[in-house]
Amino acid sequence: MRIIKTSPVTKENNTMDLPITHAQLIEFTNGALVQNAFPNLNSDQREFLISGCTPQCWELLFPEEEEA
Repeated sequence: MRIIKTSPVTKENNTMDLPITHAQLIEFTNGALVQNAFPNLNSDQREFLISGCTPQCWELLFPEEEEA
């Protein structure tokens, strides 16, 4: 299923094709915990559903520091 969310970081619309069903999405929308509604998704995919943040957004927010 193609999911479109607006990033709270960049304010851009991001799209992810996720292997989820309509029934799972309804379960999540009705209050199920994301990890219970979508046990097949990885943490990046679940975060996208919750917040709209992609891994690239997290990198902008929390860049890795280079070691000296």
